[in-house]
Amino acid sequence: MSSSDIFIGETIGTALLILLGGGVCAAVTLKASKARNAGWLAITFGWGFAVLTAVYTSAPLSGAHLNPAVTLALAIKNGDWGDVPVYWAGQLLGAMIGAALVWAAYYGQFHAHLTDKEIVGGPGAQATTAKAVEAQEKGAGPVLGVFSTGPEIRNTVQNLITEIIGTVVLVLAVLTQGLNDSGKGLGTLGALVTALVVVSIGLSLGGPTGYAINPARDLGPRIVHALLPLPNKGGSDWGYAWIPVAGPLIGGAVAAGLYHLAFA
Repeated sequence: MSSSDIFIGETIGTALLILLGGGVCAAVTLKASKARNAGWLAITFGWGFAVLTAVYTSAPLSGAHLNPAVTLALAIKNGDWGDVPVYWAGQLLGAMIGAALVWAAYYGQFHAHLTDKEIVGGPGAQATTAKAVEAQEKGAGPVLGVFSTGPEIRNTVQNLITEIIGTVVLVLAVLTQGLNDSGKGLGTLGALVTALVVVSIGLSLGGPTGYAINPARDLGPRIVHALLPLPNKGGSDWGYAWIPVAGPLIGGAVAAGLYHLAFA
């Protein structure tokens, strides 16, 4: 596969992944959405179906990595590092495009949600000190969860370990089954299995951090959240942002090492 095919495939596939995955988060979260409060099951299955759709669409072009941690693990497994930057660039761009499309699809719901005084607070609920205002701006805003992940309990070590563990599960599943003939991406069976694995990770390991398990999935939409003209959007929580990037990359490398030890 050519570099242009890889870039186009990863951009389209990751955009679809985030459009459908972020879309289910928006549907469950935002005011005036018909699916509001549908719950965690809707989110986990929504992300699983998003993976399935994205993989089947992009696999013919790029092998459907859609995740820098998967790309890293496959590079370690195969010893082929030449296309890693192309994969990563397509994944990040695609994630940003997908996040922008979620905003476009739910434009009215975002506005209704972020101008509702019961959600963002009225004049009496606003921070009254410069320090409190700064904390609001730097922390996680009320719709950041539509775009990116965040912990229920902020504990750096635990949050990092949770992301590592979840990514190891995902990447081991990718490495041990369903690869295409070139070994550089998912085959037809692998797409279905991986989608089900993502649902399983969400149900079993998603509670602590929201299971990013994909650096591009978290970083690209977080950048878009920071750039979008959303009223009362609050901060993009950049203090936490390194964990859903570093954790999955470490997890991908660990999974590749385990693969070499146990399966190669």
